[in-house]
Amino acid sequence: MRTETDGIDSALARIAAAIEPQSSVPVSVQLRGALEYGIATGDIPANARLPSVRRLAARLKLSPVTVSSVYTALQARGHIEGRIGSGTFVADRAPLPPSQTQRLADFERQIAALVQAGRELGLSRQDIAFRISMAPPAAVLPLRILVLGTFLDATKAYANDLEPYLSDIDTISAASVADLGRGAEPAADLVICPHTLTADAQRLFSNLPVLGMTLIPNEQTRIALAGIPPEANVGVVSYFDDFLPTLKSGIDRFAPHLGRITAVPRDFDGLPDLLARVDVLIYSTGAEYLLKSLRADQTAIEYRHTPDSHAVRSKVLPAIEAVRAKNQTKDTQNENK
Repeated sequence: MRTETDGIDSALARIAAAIEPQSSVPVSVQLRGALEYGIATGDIPANARLPSVRRLAARLKLSPVTVSSVYTALQARGHIEGRIGSGTFVADRAPLPPSQTQRLADFERQIAALVQAGRELGLSRQDIAFRISMAPPAAVLPLRILVLGTFLDATKAYANDLEPYLSDIDTISAASVADLGRGAEPAADLVICPHTLTADAQRLFSNLPVLGMTLIPNEQTRIALAGIPPEANVGVVSYFDDFLPTLKSGIDRFAPHLGRITAVPRDFDGLPDLLARVDVLIYSTGAEYLLKSLRADQTAIEYRHTPDSHAVRSKVLPAIEAVRAKNQTKDTQNENK
């Protein structure tokens, strides 16, 4: 018999293992961050049904009030949604392309209108068919795609990783949320960002389609984690407090052979002592400044993400083409006015 946690059990198990009640980071912040980043990376997939408040609270040994407040916060940011009579689900906010059936129906109506217009001009079906076959192909409209992120360097890397998937006529650029607050809004037709930033992107670009991007640890990060010696003393530092449980659970997932791991936020009081005694430091993007505190015999690994290739092909590319088709229609209508 299937339960409401089927399909996300492994993700919830990692979250349960990563949450530390004794941490300086409040448990509610840890849980919200773990769920939010789990959704962002696709570890908790779109449309997955989440456990009820009481079930998740019992599983994580937390107060139902804490879990309820976290669910409320995630729903306010658009990450999850309540469906009457069904439960709480991960929101699927990626703009889906029009269904093939609807597009075909629209095409059939356009053909009928074209045939009628031809008949009014005295053209036969053969004449209409010939003129269609000789018509020049419509020009494909290029798109300006903006990738929005928290840190500009990492965001540029996301854009570079996305570029090979795009049409040669499209252009892609990168910007950080902080940069947009200091300068002019970049010209764009579509904004792509990590799921955790979709609310910010929709606020900043209220007139543009915004697509949430699923991220996974990049290949370099996964290789580096796998290469850490099992006996190493490993320190883990997160730039954002709410990313700490996700960072820790990701390391547990891709480096299960490690035994001595201490995970802390960057404002942890004992951070200098931790940095002095670890063999390996794993840090999230944004915490690069910690490198100057390390000795030459210590190893540092940045935990960096990349767009998930499966999600790019199944959601990002169809969404791009849907935006292109919509803009193409608007462009044609404007030309005909």
